[in-house]
Amino acid sequence: MDQQPYIGRFAPSPTGPLHLGSLATALGSWLDARVNGGRWLVRIEDIDEERCKPEHSAAILHALNAHGLQADGDVWIQSARHVQYQQALDQLLRNGLVYPCGCTRRDIDEANAHRPFGTNRVYPGTCRHGLPSGTTPRALRFRVPHEPTQWTDWRLGSQTDKLEETSGDFVLKRGDGHWAYHLVVVVDDLASNVTHIVRGEDLADTTGRQVALFKALGATAPRYAHLPVILAEDGQKLSKQTGAQALDCAKPIDNLNRVWMHFGEQPMPAQGTVTDWLEQAMQKWPVVMQRLAHKRRP
Repeated sequence: MDQQPYIGRFAPSPTGPLHLGSLATALGSWLDARVNGGRWLVRIEDIDEERCKPEHSAAILHALNAHGLQADGDVWIQSARHVQYQQALDQLLRNGLVYPCGCTRRDIDEANAHRPFGTNRVYPGTCRHGLPSGTTPRALRFRVPHEPTQWTDWRLGSQTDKLEETSGDFVLKRGDGHWAYHLVVVVDDLASNVTHIVRGEDLADTTGRQVALFKALGATAPRYAHLPVILAEDGQKLSKQTGAQALDCAKPIDNLNRVWMHFGEQPMPAQGTVTDWLEQAMQKWPVVMQRLAHKRRP
């Protein structure tokens, strides 16, 4: 049994309004927290301040409330937390786990020219033992461990990621001062004592890097469960980039039922309130999760 109280979270990026795919993640993480007697936090991941807009943050929070998904506590805003990210980076620097890199995107592309199309680009370690003469730092990279990173995903089972082969040393901070996703998400999850992360399966491949960062910061990673994502007509993940439409907040039960059917369930009666619908969903969620665990991706 887990000793810590359950704390889950939903962390959308405000590059557009909430859509059906995002609602699936929000609902799944909210239900899992409620069924386990835990708290559910919301964090706005607006660290990419060029693409993220305050009006989208407001629209996302409005949509969550319209669907009965209220956060337990204040909403965190990543763009207000630069100091905390720098403190974590400084800790990693002191421990010799971060180094400057002068490689350009073209350099890395050329080093990966032999890899099959569509596979991850792997950083070749060019600057791992020092910047080549005459090279200007362009980023700060994390030294990935030599040993495989291992964890258990509640739905996908035992996972192993040999980061030296799947990503190589990855960026924590770019030369223009922008923070990389992997560092900020780990720092925020650690600071808010998140114990369980329920999110879309499209992020499963990022987990190994985040688990390694938790360990490097002297912490135990949360438990993960990656849910199947909703696909667009062309088979890609439903997202703003693939034409996902903003939710109609005047029809919350219709939207919730569409997500419910995505999870393989029959729609529930639309009569009554959103609260009534969510109470029914809470009763069924443990069975839904068990069934989803038997439908792992290949």
